[in-house]
Formats: sequence, structure tokens, C-alpha cells
Amino acid sequence: MAKKSSIGGWAYIWGGYSEAPVALEDVVKKLSELGFDGIEMAAFPPHLEPNTREKRLEVKKLLDSYNLKISGLAAPFPSPATSEEKDYIAAVKGNLEICTDMDIPKLRVDTVDPPTAIPGGMDYETCFAKIADVWKKSADICAAQGVKLIWEFEPGFLFNKPSEVMRMVYKVDHPNFSILFDSCHAYMCSVLASRQMGSKETLPKGVVQFAHMLTGKIGHIHLIDSDGTLHGDETSTHAPLGTGLLNFDEIMPAILDAGYDDQWWAIDLCFWPKALEATAGCKTFLDDLIKKYGE
Repeated sequence: MAKKSSIGGWAYIWGGYSEAPVALEDVVKKLSELGFDGIEMAAFPPHLEPNTREKRLEVKKLLDSYNLKISGLAAPFPSPATSEEKDYIAAVKGNLEICTDMDIPKLRVDTVDPPTAIPGGMDYETCFAKIADVWKKSADICAAQGVKLIWEFEPGFLFNKPSEVMRMVYKVDHPNFSILFDSCHAYMCSVLASRQMGSKETLPKGVVQFAHMLTGKIGHIHLIDSDGTLHGDETSTHAPLGTGLLNFDEIMPAILDAGYDDQWWAIDLCFWPKALEATAGCKTFLDDLIKKYGE
């Protein structure tokens, strides 16, 4: 299957752009000029404001005019650990409406709570099981709409050890639930054990080993470099491709060996201060990866 390139639209509304977000039409025009196949949609202001069906169809029409598809959706969710199940499911259904209106194949979730303590006064196992249960039900709801539910682990959120990520995807145990494997987050979690509760867990072979642990369970990828630091002491610093510590000549074969065969390869410049300026270089780097490993 021919690989397609996309990039997360949140890079142009957060971080260095939080005070002056780049207008979606300007982003779309830039991506089209650079030859991207699509964008990963951010269901956040101002790119999807107001979040109405009329606005969604307007945005979809804009993307269609530039021949850009949407590789996935990042949208707001309550905590799967502390919210009522009915409230979480309502959020899933609300975000699914965006997916169906805009022909988006994947919906991203995370654990929301920071990795500093088990929230809500629960013990570890109760919290772990509660999240797994609501995600299993969510995956079933998404499957009925033909949308994949994908979990993005990262240092900034609860359950970020490699063994926890692997355990969660098997505990959910649903064919429509899989992992969003971000190369930068994978490095910070498996090599540097960033923001892990309790004893630290690293992998001798780092990102490569992490990918292999998740064989058959990777449903989406974000490709971005790492300089080994955290952004704001919270989550991974997403350094432009080719500027950091990651060896993609080792990482890409590992991801493919782990069974990832989806068409979308997405860039994530989240919080990078000059994401718009860095986009062209990342696209060139990604094109080279696709040529080398995706054809």
C-alpha cells in the first residue's frame, strides 16, 4: 500500500502559536504546496470553532479543495479514570460525529491524568481496569462507525511505562483498539523512563524493542525526533525530524516488522516554537523515509 504523509494541525495552534494561531486555510495552503497528502485534524479552537456540523463540512470542503485527506482526529476528552462512564461515552460519540462528518478514519485518546499519582483515590489496579473497560466499550462504539480507536501514550500522562502500554492494549483486548506509536514519546518512555511512577523501566534496545513488544498492536504512527528533553517538564519535546537523537534507519524497520501496514505516516511538531518554518524540512525527511521504507 502506498504511504501517505500528514502532519498534526495542533502544531500551528499551540506552543509558539498559542497567542497567535495560524489560520487553518494558511496551514492547508502550506501543506498543499509542500506536497502533503493530508492533515491530522485538531478539534480545538480556532481550527474547529464552532464545533458544529456546518463548520465541519466547511472545513472538509476547504481540505477537498486542496486535495488533502484527514489521517486522524485529536479531540478533547474527559479523564477515563475519574469521569463517569456515561460522560466518557458521550464524549466518544460526540467526537465520532466529527469523524463521520469529515471522513476521518482514526480517533485518538489518552489517559488525560498526569503520571504523578493514581487519580480519584483509586488503587493502581482499579484505575487500570476502569480505563481498560471504558476504552473497550469505546472501541466497540467506534467500530460500528468504521473508526479506529487509538491510544497515544506519552510521558505527560498516566501509564507510560513500556510494560504498562503493552499490558493496557492486551487488557482492552478489542480488535478496534490499538496504539498510536509516537517515535519521540517511545524514546522518552523506553530509553529515559521520563516521568514514570515508582521504579523506572527502560528497554535495552529502546524504541526498537518497544515497537517489537507491540507487534500487531500499532494502529497509527507519529514520526518526529527527540532531543532527550521534556517540553515544560511535562511531555516529550518534539524536535524536527533529523535534528535529534533518533535513528530512523533502525526505528522504521522495527515499526514495520511489528506489523504496521497502514497508509498514513504522520509528522507531529506539537509545541515546537516555529513549527511552520520546520514543516518543509520534516516533509523532506519523511519523503526520504517513505522512499526508503514505505514503497
